[in-house]
Amino acid sequence: MTNASPPSANSSSSEPSEKIIIPVTGMTCAACQARVQRTLTQTPGVREAAVNLMMGNATVAYDPATIAPAAIIETIRSTGYGAELPVPERTGFDEQLAHDQSQEEEFRDLRRKAIASGVASVIAMVVSMPLMSRLVTDAHGAGMQGASDPFVRWSMRVFEPLHRSWLAWLYEVPPRALAWALLVLTVGVMGWAGRRFYTSAWAAFRHHAANMDTLVAVGTGAAFVYSVVATVAPGLFLRHGVVPDVYYEAVVIIIALILTGNAFEARAKRQTSSALRALARLQPKTARIIREGSERDVPIEQVQVGDVVVVRPGERLPVDGSVLSGSSAVDESLLTGESMPVTKQANDRVIGGTINTTGSLQYSATTLGTASTLAQIVKLMRDAQGTRAPIQALADRVSGVFVPIVITIALATFVTWFVAVHASSGNAGGAAVRALAAAIAVLIIACPCAMGLAVPTAVMVATGRGAELGVLIKGGQALQRAGDVTTVVLDKTGTVTEGKPTVTDVLLAPDGGVNENDLLQLVASLERSSEHPLADAIVRHANARGAVLSDAVEFRALTGRGATGRVNGRSVLVGNDALMAEHGIDVTSLRFEAERLAGDARTPMYVGVDSRFVGVLAVADPIRATSREALSQLAAMGLEIVMLTGDNQRTAEAIARTVGVTCVVAGVLPEGKVAEIKRLQSGGAVVAMVGDGTNDAPALMQSDLGVGLHTGTDIATEAADVTLMRGDLLGVVYTIRLSRRTMRTMKQNLFWAFVYNVVGIPIAAGALYPAFGLMLSPILASAAMAFSSVSVVANSLRLRRARFT
Repeated sequence: MTNASPPSANSSSSEPSEKIIIPVTGMTCAACQARVQRTLTQTPGVREAAVNLMMGNATVAYDPATIAPAAIIETIRSTGYGAELPVPERTGFDEQLAHDQSQEEEFRDLRRKAIASGVASVIAMVVSMPLMSRLVTDAHGAGMQGASDPFVRWSMRVFEPLHRSWLAWLYEVPPRALAWALLVLTVGVMGWAGRRFYTSAWAAFRHHAANMDTLVAVGTGAAFVYSVVATVAPGLFLRHGVVPDVYYEAVVIIIALILTGNAFEARAKRQTSSALRALARLQPKTARIIREGSERDVPIEQVQVGDVVVVRPGERLPVDGSVLSGSSAVDESLLTGESMPVTKQANDRVIGGTINTTGSLQYSATTLGTASTLAQIVKLMRDAQGTRAPIQALADRVSGVFVPIVITIALATFVTWFVAVHASSGNAGGAAVRALAAAIAVLIIACPCAMGLAVPTAVMVATGRGAELGVLIKGGQALQRAGDVTTVVLDKTGTVTEGKPTVTDVLLAPDGGVNENDLLQLVASLERSSEHPLADAIVRHANARGAVLSDAVEFRALTGRGATGRVNGRSVLVGNDALMAEHGIDVTSLRFEAERLAGDARTPMYVGVDSRFVGVLAVADPIRATSREALSQLAAMGLEIVMLTGDNQRTAEAIARTVGVTCVVAGVLPEGKVAEIKRLQSGGAVVAMVGDGTNDAPALMQSDLGVGLHTGTDIATEAADVTLMRGDLLGVVYTIRLSRRTMRTMKQNLFWAFVYNVVGIPIAAGALYPAFGLMLSPILASAAMAFSSVSVVANSLRLRRARFT
């Protein structure tokens, strides 16, 4: 596309490029993602890289002459994260299964640790209350400064009377024994449930980096070290007029809250790939085939091309194929979004994973394994969900410097509070206590996770929702571009129309010298070598009339004009009036009739035999039932619509009038379509080109958004950014609406992720204290941090329920 992301400066776009998707482990936040992304982009030989926090992978386009996959793996590992070469024999189904299992294991592990640390936090609170009560009493009696968390002090005022009545015996236990018990409990929680934070932070530190886990580890680690010193050497505090209070309960609660948020986040992330998971599950495990004259069930991997597959009513089709016998209605809704079952009979194509609803079918297996339609869709979606939307660049730039900035703010907060409190009270110990609490709150509340999830979650949910609607979007860049489209350019044949034309008229020239049967036999014999839909219509019509076709020699397809060749020794030309004029053939005798047919939305095709005009064939292509509705909705969305076709002007205008299009450019060759799109783009239009044929590929490439219609043979051409599985123009409406809604969601996510930190960090630093006397508890800061990530994922999940029809 004209606005596709440029390749890395490390290599020119003319160099050969290969792509590899590498699983990356250990990434926990946007800062991790940004570090890997930046390192890969700066690596010589890497042309383009997209690191996805949600998918846990890196999609890398590289020059194989400059860098090998093993070197890319080592580059990723050098940043402190794990990476392995992908398993080559894995299909898209295998990859999705492995991804689902990994997500499920992650969720279960987090849930288990969140529950355990939650129970530990309740125990810590119960044990802490008698300890805090005794220390607060001592502090008031001695005029010393206490260090307990504001949230804990509030909890004591509310719950201590009830606590005393239920657990009075705890108040008889010596404070130092309680402190040591809390120390043991906290070490257990930090060493098991919270271990991931500290190992990740240490790995980042060893590689001269920092991430979200660094903030959690430093914050809770500082509180823990403070508490250990207060427990082991309380005299150090007492000599400075500070009660040897401890933060153990705060450390345990912070870890519990963050793990709870992580667990909810992991659960929500599983839901973002539900559509892809549903597609992967469509693949049956076995197939019923006929071998050696009998039916047998075999594993799907043992089916071979050409095997006869038997499917009974209610069963799922195991592989792609072509119907040999039987007739049935097949439910293709999960693949195409089409709610009504599609009738299948002899010679019709069927797709593996769809459901046979009524009759029995026998069909020949055609495409298997990774070449199957379902496998291609799963791979396309996995690739799409691993790409980046351009809007993510801002979040990446911020995330790259976010953690160091937060640590700097935390240090500044500590110094500011220490100086301010010490100046007012003269108590260095008390000043250190207050400063430490504020600094920990700053470290804990800062959450780069939300920024890292803001865009990828929306892309994953949107591409999955698109698949449910029968729209396959190649990635975040295409998804974002679709919302910017201002002009939709449509091919006619097979796009606005059904692409299944039929012969409607056969007109003979007065002095042509051939009868109707001869004309059909000659033209159909020639067109049998062509792949054009109009040629197919002529061949089908001739076969229906019982014509005996011959082989054509010297066949030439003349793009945009017609075809020439020799049949039974005679020179035959079929095409438009321009082709006839090139060969000096006068078509005046039937020009009026041809123009009348064109005005009735029929395509006239002139026929010349041995340099003599012999007649006209008229072919009509029925308009798709949904075309007028779709184009009406596109116009209502404020989009300009242009029909761009190689057909003649009158036929094109007749079709355009029927569907409500006012701007028609007809009679253009493929290069003319490209020129027209360039003209629109030069006027400031953002152009989406919609087409279904090979002739449309150059225009699809030139457009800002290429939209291809799935014809049943290929999932998507390389030229298209979006493939419409249902093959009608309502898919264009869904694509643009989905894009606009997704972009709103992304912007909301990024807005709240940024605002959360812009507002939360100053409050944690104590911005409200001078005016209101309010300090943010580190415990509440951890709850807010957990909520921010979950809220971003939850907002993206709303796209699953959005209606675009």
